[in-house]
Amino acid sequence: MGTKTIGASKLRSNLAAALNSLGGNDVLIVTRRGKKERAIVDIDKYEDLLAASDPQYLASIKKAREEYKKGEVVNFNDAFGNL
Repeated sequence: MGTKTIGASKLRSNLAAALNSLGGNDVLIVTRRGKKERAIVDIDKYEDLLAASDPQYLASIKKAREEYKKGEVVNFNDAFGNL
């Protein structure tokens, strides 16, 4: 993941170029008067951040890890068979 910084006025003038310069895991920090104000992230990254802040999602991950530690797993063939 890379982090890039751009001033708000420069972003206004170069929005398309600024967005095109970002990769999927990059974050674009927008500053005003040298102070960090906002961040622009890829939509997939944003959705991951939302999921990671969901208590139900986090609980499901914890449960899955506990099941894995106990050996409560299903192998690939049992789960997907002859797809």
